[in-house]
Formats: sequence, structure tokens, C-alpha cells
Amino acid sequence: MNNWIGTDESGKGDYFSGLSVAGVMVDISVASKLKELGVKDSKKLTDSKVKILSDSIREICLYSVVSIGSEKYNELYARLRNLNLILGWAHARVIENLLIDMERKFPKVNCELIIVDKFGNEKYIKNALMEKGRQVKLEQRVRAESDIAVAAASILARDGFLKELRKTGGKIETVLLKGAGDKVEELARELIKKHGKEVLNKIAKIHFKTTQKVGG
Repeated sequence: MNNWIGTDESGKGDYFSGLSVAGVMVDISVASKLKELGVKDSKKLTDSKVKILSDSIREICLYSVVSIGSEKYNELYARLRNLNLILGWAHARVIENLLIDMERKFPKVNCELIIVDKFGNEKYIKNALMEKGRQVKLEQRVRAESDIAVAAASILARDGFLKELRKTGGKIETVLLKGAGDKVEELARELIKKHGKEVLNKIAKIHFKTTQKVGG
């Protein structure tokens, strides 16, 4: 296998902010460099290490990142009523961006495989793929981060989500928390008291059960 793409997402389980999907294209040489850098599943890395590695990945890889802020996320969810449809669209957009970029920068290079960390039925991405994406073999794997391209994508996606989280919090001068546990609920209640229920649409995924728990 000469060239392949890996994609992954971050933020879908976090109450605050939206989500981010990333894709990375690698060949054998780039894959070796990524392994030397210590690239692995972002869930096994600290946020500071994610930042460092994401900068390195951007320097040596062809990549694409699609970040969806809270308000856009809530708009999409209200229309589609299905998180996997949103993810399918975002993964397909990342794949198409990468293939277009590859064709423009490396016209003699072909992508032979797309590996996606599986999040649902395969139809969600396949139905959303555009012309170029449909021409490449697509594999959706459970725990796909074992592939170095997907691991690199997971790092860029996490970095993208963390940036979006900081940006979202900056709008209300608050450091928003990751995850969806008790501390997140406590912060959400404080923000409702300070800004009103409508603030949640700007900073959180309002379809989460958390919204009802905090009185949103």
C-alpha cells in the first residue's frame, strides 16, 4: 500500500462545544516518521502532547480538519436528528478535501485506501461521499487508531476540538470543561444562572440529556 488516508473525530461525547473531524494522508515513509514522533491514539495522550504532535503532523502530512461549533452543531442536529449523519457528512467532507488537495499538489499520486474509525453503520459515510471519495476503497474499522494514519487524524481532531472548546468558552469568558460528568453539569447550571437558558445553544450540544438535568 503506497498512500492511504485515515480519519477520526473528537468531541462527540463532550457536552460543551461542537466536534471536530480530521483526516491525514500518509505513505510508508511518512508513516515511519509519525511512528518515530510517538504518534498514537489521542486518547492515550495529554492535551499538551496532542498540541505538540499536531504541529508536527501538520508539517509532514497532507491533512484536513473540519470543526463544527456549538451553534452549527445544534442547527445540524435539529435538522438531521442523528449524530451519525453529522459525522458521516464531516468525514466525507474531510476525505473529499484531502483527495482534492492531493490531486492538486501531487497529480501523479493515487490514494489506494481510506480507513475510518467506525462510529456507526457504514452507510453514513458512503452515502455522504462525493465523486472522488467514491472512487477509493473505504474501510471502517473498530479501534482503527491502531493504524498510524487514523492515530494521526485522531490527534488533529482532538487538537481541533480543544481549540473549538477554548474559542467557545472565550465568547462567555469561561473555561469550559471536557466530558459530560458532574463537574460539567455544575458549570452548566452556573452559566444558566449567569446568562440564561439560551446560552446553552451557543456553548453546548443541547440534545444531550445533560441539558434536561441542568434545567436547560
